[in-house]
Amino acid sequence: MWLTLNLTADMVVNAYRSGVFPMALDEGDVFTWHRPDPRAVLPLDGFHCPRSLAKVIRQGRFEVSFDQRFREVMDGCADRTEGTWINQTLTDVYCELHARGLAHSVEILQDGRLVGGTYGVSLGGAFMAESKFHRIRDASKVALAKLVEQLARQGYVLLDVQYLTPHLSRFGVIEIPASQYERRLKKALVLERSFL
Repeated sequence: MWLTLNLTADMVVNAYRSGVFPMALDEGDVFTWHRPDPRAVLPLDGFHCPRSLAKVIRQGRFEVSFDQRFREVMDGCADRTEGTWINQTLTDVYCELHARGLAHSVEILQDGRLVGGTYGVSLGGAFMAESKFHRIRDASKVALAKLVEQLARQGYVLLDVQYLTPHLSRFGVIEIPASQYERRLKKALVLERSFL
């Protein structure tokens, strides 16, 4: 891990291409750069959808959209009582990536209100998921399921989720050595894929 005192969209893209990603250290413009070893990935052909989640999706309680409310999704992810690594500068940089067609969001809505979502960066056939949030139970889980569905439909080959948590392990997330992740990333980057 190392520190920088600024952050630009080009820095972020170059970092992702090398298997590194940023987090804001605090409300100031200080950023830490991370290369987890091991790295957590979700094999797109190994996604486990728990029965309870499959039932929620079948019930159609939520509406799903893509890339319609990107900044709002980032703001939702930053709104955490336990603190966050997403500050205003980081949000602005990722919104610039979104404007360039490199960052994408999944929005989960109920009666037109944003109740959950996830976002990340797309490079070639790799998608680096950054964060997710929910304001209603199951909304972030539906966001993850819809992200996996979209990536599989579009022919992506790598879904990076950075760190393994007990919550993510329920969905089939595994850990691999950073060196193996970087080999997979290199192969994914040369592919031409479109998120939408």
